[in-house]
Amino acid sequence: MLVRDLMTPGPATVRPSAHLKEALTTLARLGITSLPVVDDHGRVCGIVSEADLIREAVARDPRAPEHPVTVEPLFQPRTVEDVYTRVAASVRVDDDVADAVETMVAISAKSLPVLDEHGRLVGILSRSDVVRALARADEAIAADIDQLLASLGRADWLVEVDEGVAEISGPDGPAERSLAYVAARTVAGVVEVRVD
Repeated sequence: MLVRDLMTPGPATVRPSAHLKEALTTLARLGITSLPVVDDHGRVCGIVSEADLIREAVARDPRAPEHPVTVEPLFQPRTVEDVYTRVAASVRVDDDVADAVETMVAISAKSLPVLDEHGRLVGILSRSDVVRALARADEAIAADIDQLLASLGRADWLVEVDEGVAEISGPDGPAERSLAYVAARTVAGVVEVRVD
């Protein structure tokens, strides 16, 4: 699967000059965990996450027992500029989702901005996008593979999917087996392909 197959196109963004409350409101309204931060030309500057936004925002409640008296910090963040992560990792639309997942896991990112060939923001790929794809029903995956194979003139091949593992019967010879394998691997939710 390629990033473009799973990404959410046209993601919400925020400018560095936006007030923290604006970014928090956008996250809450859309039910998302982070926003790409873009400059006036739409170029990605970084990313702001829930953690960035709430880190300094929640005041201690004086009613809470056994909390030491704390002194307010000298600097109170007010805008996204004050808190966002500047060198955010990103992926390209034609990158393999497996590589994007590897990046997410390595840097503990919940989502990655998706850039086109000119470096413009065109989408966002989140862990939840990947989870949704992997959780697809086996019947839906099989139907997608059947439709794809039919479009390639191979409607007579038998497709069965169990727990995301696609088994394809009917291809004859190495070239047809390769075609079946490659085609099935492009379908969201396929975790393994076996060709008989």
